[in-house]
Amino acid sequence: MEDDCRPLLSSEQTGESYSHRGSVDSLDVKVKRPFHVEPRNIVDDDPQERVSAEAAILNSRVHYYGRLTGSSDRLLSPPDHVIPRPEEIYIYSPLGTAFKVAGSDHASKNPSIVTIFAIWNTMMGTSILSIPWGIKQAGFTLGVVILIFTGLLMLYCCYIVLKSPKAISCVDTSNWEFPDVCRHYFGKFGQWSSLVFSMVSLIGAMVVYWVLMSNFLYNTGQFIYNYAHNVNVSDSEFGTNGSDKVICPYPNTDPGRNDTMNVLYLGSSGNDTSDGNSFEHYWSKTNTVPLYLITLLLPLLCFRSASFFARFTFLGTISVVYLIVLVTFKAVRLGFHLEFHWFDSTQFYVPEFRLLFPQLTGVLTLAFFIHNCIITLMKSNRHQENNVRDLSVAYLLVGMTYLYVGVLIFASFPSPPLFKDCIEPNFLDNFPTSDVMVFVARTFLLFQMITVYPLLGYLVRVQIMGQIFGNNYPSFFHVLTLNILIVGAGVLMAKFYPNIGSIIRFSGATCGLALVFVFPTLVHMISLRRQGRLSLPSALFHSFLILLGVANLIAQFFL
Repeated sequence: MEDDCRPLLSSEQTGESYSHRGSVDSLDVKVKRPFHVEPRNIVDDDPQERVSAEAAILNSRVHYYGRLTGSSDRLLSPPDHVIPRPEEIYIYSPLGTAFKVAGSDHASKNPSIVTIFAIWNTMMGTSILSIPWGIKQAGFTLGVVILIFTGLLMLYCCYIVLKSPKAISCVDTSNWEFPDVCRHYFGKFGQWSSLVFSMVSLIGAMVVYWVLMSNFLYNTGQFIYNYAHNVNVSDSEFGTNGSDKVICPYPNTDPGRNDTMNVLYLGSSGNDTSDGNSFEHYWSKTNTVPLYLITLLLPLLCFRSASFFARFTFLGTISVVYLIVLVTFKAVRLGFHLEFHWFDSTQFYVPEFRLLFPQLTGVLTLAFFIHNCIITLMKSNRHQENNVRDLSVAYLLVGMTYLYVGVLIFASFPSPPLFKDCIEPNFLDNFPTSDVMVFVARTFLLFQMITVYPLLGYLVRVQIMGQIFGNNYPSFFHVLTLNILIVGAGVLMAKFYPNIGSIIRFSGATCGLALVFVFPTLVHMISLRRQGRLSLPSALFHSFLILLGVANLIAQFFL
């Protein structure tokens, strides 16, 4: 009786080889599939639809195969023609009724709203902290224009990536990713090139995470120490007065200079003293804290699976929402401080158009970058016909979020008495350690990055080890060596060049050149040419996109 109540056939058997269907896994009664009834064999269309006599015979036949499958002989597995397709599965009742159930593929699909916010959550990263700095580097008016223009450009290139597998005919591309598309058009060179540039974006993100985690851990420890010892450092910091204090970590600001050189003085920002036993000596933002993180994160990177850390991805959404609330609250309390000087700098304000604008385009290339995983994200969308619409809405939300944070931070930065050039690559550095709301934001972001960092390391390991050794975990020694190299890069950057704005813009411009501008546009033009639809205006436009990507990368080295 217990066996009669179990589903009969495994959903994993559909479409698989005969030998695989005879495996031990296929004989597991826990994964049996419900009984199938042809739609024409159901008499009525109501919830209690009756099953015809022909369907009852089919029921007996499937019961027979189910009994054989339960035996020890693997060759007695049911043949393919007996196993129904997932969309034609019904539950059979001894009372003679059948109910249609959704297939497993349908159940795993997400509605459009979930897909949109999944893209938004994936794209929202550390770049949001550098958007106000990027707008300052470009000038307020030019920065807003560039943000909107770059977002539209990245959306179009992402659309090309999304539809690229469908443009390949006579080949089943249902399980392809963009590296597979590049391999189809460019051979091994395309596959390995896309892999290398994808690694640049991932490792660049991990380096930025290490710099930020060092920053957040340092400021969190400093807050706790100052609170426990009743230390007040507000008077020693150059900034505004009042409860919503804003500081300028480097007050000797020369308007118009390249702010990327600020980081050369981070090591002497009050972290070290001549007293070898002082708290500052052992709690230095650049000398000690980046090393402390090794003891925590290096063992986590060596985990065989990153599924545990994937459970905490919701912290990213909470962190971004809290940042938006924090920015809104600070803007309301501080008010707007804007003066429009179109081409000339003043003592407290930057011009509306600055030649440093490529630094913003480099940051935005990574901020809007999702091209290497957009095909995977869109596969889970329930209504595939809405993919373009949902992608556009997601990019609109991302652009509005960046624009909201960047404009409010820039506009509310109190000038005078502070210079607009004081806006830091991480805008949280413009608030003192004693600020409770900012302390909460840093704590949220610290825990989020501690959980996301192993996920990024897992992606790097899977792609590199899988391509080189054909095994995601060839040995503990291989994995440890790779992780030491990645962690070492983060520690060195946190110690000698902890400017997340510059790291983001270089890695964004580098990976964007290949995965945003060159490969997608070349794939699109080749596809159109093979179809006989490539026109001269289209070829010129897409060639111009490639030139923009090249210019974006080259400009980063001259600013």
